[in-house]
Amino acid sequence: MNKIMLAIAYVGIAAGSATAADQTFGRTKIPDAKGKHTSVGLVFRDSRNALEVRAAGQVIAQIPYSSIHELSYEHTQKHRITQGAVVMVASLGAGAVVMLTKSKSHFLTVEYDDGTAFKELVLRMDKSEYRGILATAKLQTGKNVTLVR
Repeated sequence: MNKIMLAIAYVGIAAGSATAADQTFGRTKIPDAKGKHTSVGLVFRDSRNALEVRAAGQVIAQIPYSSIHELSYEHTQKHRITQGAVVMVASLGAGAVVMLTKSKSHFLTVEYDDGTAFKELVLRMDKSEYRGILATAKLQTGKNVTLVR
């Protein structure tokens, strides 16, 4: 059932974005060297045939579609043990429920050549935007997005 809904979403988004226009996604995050996630804007520039990552109004990465080797998507889940333990201090039952729930994360990895070296850009996508980002990435770059298990 989920695969059917995902396919319908891809077709709908691809049909809606079939016109030559830039696509912007504002809820993406990028990890820094310390592991903290910084909010960035992800822009698929059809006018420049490039993928841009913007933070605080500055372009921090601009990757031409022709230099992208591979796009890969990964979905991770983990139990909320730490958050549940904190809640359990106030309410034993609520803490147990929180511990049983899972957090989900969606990652897009862009492998590209910047002219001097082979590089990877890892982006954490928001749950409300990841389907649109994946569909736009395939449509704009012409490359399939590989699912990593």
